[in-house]
Amino acid sequence: MNLEIPDGLGDLLRDFTVAVLKERPGDLYDFAVDYFTKVRDIRKPKDVPMYIIVEDDDEAGEPDRMAFKPKASSGRYARRQSVSAERYNPEEDEDEDDHIIYPKTDEQRERLTKTVSGILLFRSLEPEQTAQVIDAMFERKVTPGETVIHQGDDGDNFYVIDSGVFNVLVDVKGEDQPVHTFDNRGSFGELALMYNMPRSATVRSATEGTLWAMDRNSFRRIVLKSAFKKRKKYEDLLESVTILQNLDRYERMTLADALQPRVYQDGDAIIKQGDDPDGVYFVEEGHIRITMFSQDGTETDIGTRTTSTYFGELALIENKPRTASVYAVGRVKAAFLERECFERLLGPCLEIMKRNSQVYTMYVSN
Repeated sequence: MNLEIPDGLGDLLRDFTVAVLKERPGDLYDFAVDYFTKVRDIRKPKDVPMYIIVEDDDEAGEPDRMAFKPKASSGRYARRQSVSAERYNPEEDEDEDDHIIYPKTDEQRERLTKTVSGILLFRSLEPEQTAQVIDAMFERKVTPGETVIHQGDDGDNFYVIDSGVFNVLVDVKGEDQPVHTFDNRGSFGELALMYNMPRSATVRSATEGTLWAMDRNSFRRIVLKSAFKKRKKYEDLLESVTILQNLDRYERMTLADALQPRVYQDGDAIIKQGDDPDGVYFVEEGHIRITMFSQDGTETDIGTRTTSTYFGELALIENKPRTASVYAVGRVKAAFLERECFERLLGPCLEIMKRNSQVYTMYVSN
């Protein structure tokens, strides 16, 4: 039997997969119904195409691909096909040594590090990778009225605003309409690099300003490849945790994407008895020491744990302050899951965790 794949099916399924990975829905089937309903509605002509800009987490998202189809006539949209044809597969990228470094003063590095740490894209990077991001960024000075990126052009750089006011404009029936203003903070340009799309809006400076830019290759090597490696590493870690083995691959992958790296040095307190719970921890490397304070104020060791174990879930399950303290023994790398993600992503494992917590409570009470 010869089966012919309909035109557009690959792009449709790819876009749906990207949406699932970004939104992390609790119910995949309900999400699919809503997603494809919206895709159908989006195909209807619109006067104003969707645009995406990133200034904080609430505004992050993916642009509407349907609104930026290439025009038949020659013009700046004609490069759409060359962008779409360019693929980046982090699994096939074996280049680990091609690191670009642009010199910066200590003051510039400190300021840029603080700025980058607040950008959603870079929050999951480990310190070494964040340092690579800082190294790869180069300074660009702009003058009032200067166009930084142009709607429809190929994506070349990702930009972080150091200073200045920048207007975001969208071409509506041949006229640039203002849709947003960045005022001395924010970032833009990453979606064209991530999703092989033309620029979805024009960004023009309203004042003098300073930008820090990262080129396409550095962005993909550091951000996209590190995200791929992080997911693979955390998937392997989660597979080794006994209570998580009943998660399916999609659930494990979603959980891996939500984990944040944490590093502790010998003697550091990871959690303290009496503190409000902020999340659960999975030990990636190293050893931890668990202690409790008795009624007379004496702190007593009650156990140790090592790789492929977790802790901190008891306070979340019971919604009570921490009942014990945990310290790093030597250097410890942990994967941290925020409280808000705990129930949503670990629903299938909660009953097992509750049973384990009951055993733990009986143990410490005796």
